[in-house]
Amino acid sequence: MTADDSVKISTEVMVMFYDTDSGGVVHNIAYLRFIETARTLLALKMGMTFEEWHSTHVFPVVVRTEIDYRKPALPGEKLIVNGRLSEVTGVRMWFDFEILRPSDQSVLITCRQALAMVNTSSGKPQRLPKEIVALAEACSHK
Repeated sequence: MTADDSVKISTEVMVMFYDTDSGGVVHNIAYLRFIETARTLLALKMGMTFEEWHSTHVFPVVVRTEIDYRKPALPGEKLIVNGRLSEVTGVRMWFDFEILRPSDQSVLITCRQALAMVNTSSGKPQRLPKEIVALAEACSHK
């Protein structure tokens, strides 16, 4: 696996009835849940673990979300959620996501999120792990 591969994820989700609103289209919060799943899988792929988070009390915490809703999804549709680590600064890492409908190649959602590593015992941000910074640097030099 290359550094670039380790900071990208692509996962499939199926829209369930409970993901929809009264208009019969996917509710905005469901898209965020799809992104949350992809982001967690990406963090695991990058070497972070649930065990480490719980033992150190240092968790990746969403501090900002920017999302553009472009087209609606409907119940029963299969969607692809693509995510990637796009930028790393001292205590923040930025991820970009898009949700696609493969049946017509439509981009339904684009999203950018900033996360910080936060010690949940003290509430204080922590510097990003060296391994995360190294992954981001390896990808930016391509």
